[in-house]
Amino acid sequence: MTTNALIDLTNVGKTFTLHLRGGTKLEVVSGVTFSAEPGECLVLGGPSGAGKSSILKMIYGNYRCDTGTIRVRDGDELVNVADAEPRRILGLRRSVMGYVSQFLRVIPRVGARDIVAAVARESGTAPELADSRARDLLHRLNVPERLWELPPATFSGGEQQRVNIARGLISDLPVLLLDEPTASLDATNRAVVVELIEAKKAAGVAIIGIFHDEDVRDAVATRVVNVAEFGKKAA
Repeated sequence: MTTNALIDLTNVGKTFTLHLRGGTKLEVVSGVTFSAEPGECLVLGGPSGAGKSSILKMIYGNYRCDTGTIRVRDGDELVNVADAEPRRILGLRRSVMGYVSQFLRVIPRVGARDIVAAVARESGTAPELADSRARDLLHRLNVPERLWELPPATFSGGEQQRVNIARGLISDLPVLLLDEPTASLDATNRAVVVELIEAKKAAGVAIIGIFHDEDVRDAVATRVVNVAEFGKKAA
């Protein structure tokens, strides 16, 4: 791990056991090794099914890796997510790692503005500032103001994803994980997301992302890591 790296993966591997298939073992990834430093956007490349989303989920702690280490810098401490206690991982999510998934999963009946602002409040931002940031992001991402107090379950897919992006980008966290954030967006909103990502890079955030949109990937990538080169077997 380099001195400046905020995330470091070394020989990470993941295998799923298919219990409905007689316990068949399915290797997802193996030997995954890379690091991400402040101010760079490292893009995970490779074909569909190569295990890119699984890598992000292992970094975030949604999946446990079977082999290797996933070290995340939290101030002066290096935390190995691979064997960290659940409470420690939740702490990293509040103070270190932001995450934009492909799907918006939120509490029903809570309005979009409060859903976004709550993430900032949980990471220590004052309520007034959190609300101001939520309004600014929803405006920049072209979510109509008439929708801000409504639950996102009533929104279109693209509107839900813009709320999802606002949630992931609202806090000043040093690490950001992006899983196809622009997949359901039109060209105008993809351009907004590129601007927001560039601002995060300028602020020294280490970003690891998956982008199937080549224009977005080319615009934001500092470098591309081909996941297939780490020895993933066909699935």
